Amino acid sequence: TGTVTQGKPQVTDLHPAPGVAEAELLQTAAALEEKSEHPLAHAIRARAVETGLQYDSTRAFAALPGHGVQGEIGGKAAFGGNAALMQEKNLLTGQMKQAGEALANEGKTPLYFALGGRLLGIVAVADVVKPDSAEAIRILKHMGVQTVMLTGDNRRTAEAIAKSAGIDEVIADVLPDGKEKVISELPVSYTHLRA
Repeated sequence: TGTVTQGKPQVTDLHPAPGVAEAELLQTAAALEEKSEHPLAHAIRARAVETGLQYDSTRAFAALPGHGVQGEIGGKAAFGGNAALMQEKNLLTGQMKQAGEALANEGKTPLYFALGGRLLGIVAVADVVKPDSAEAIRILKHMGVQTVMLTGDNRRTAEAIAKSAGIDEVIADVLPDGKEKVISELPVSYTHLRA
């Protein structure tokens, strides 16, 4: 986000779980992301504002690095984040996992939201590849540099973005505090990419 892409993600899809209204999904997502500084959170809040939705404030907000956020909305536990977080909370259904994977295959980041022990659905967010990213990658490759994208994003989304930018290899699903370790373990031929 902001390196290869423009860093201005936007909500592209609202995919509510069966029996859940889009408004309920977006209200919960916006409330939960209200205190987050992540660019994906900004995109969700912007969509709620655009649609004129009102939402409750979140209490006991906490970021879960590499997984998402948690808090309390209307006295109920709320979670928002990746599929791994929902799996950990025993809330991810096969149908919603499949829907998230399909969105990720399109280069979108699926964010799952749950409230009161119930999965509400997925808000998909996408960022556009910078117009000059593919050209910069092409120049690097011409210089003999093998390109690697290291990201915390999920593999499917990362691969879709890497493909559109012409990046050789993807290392995805890396937590923020694990990126330095991954870089130090790259073969010597990659070490000049640290800058």
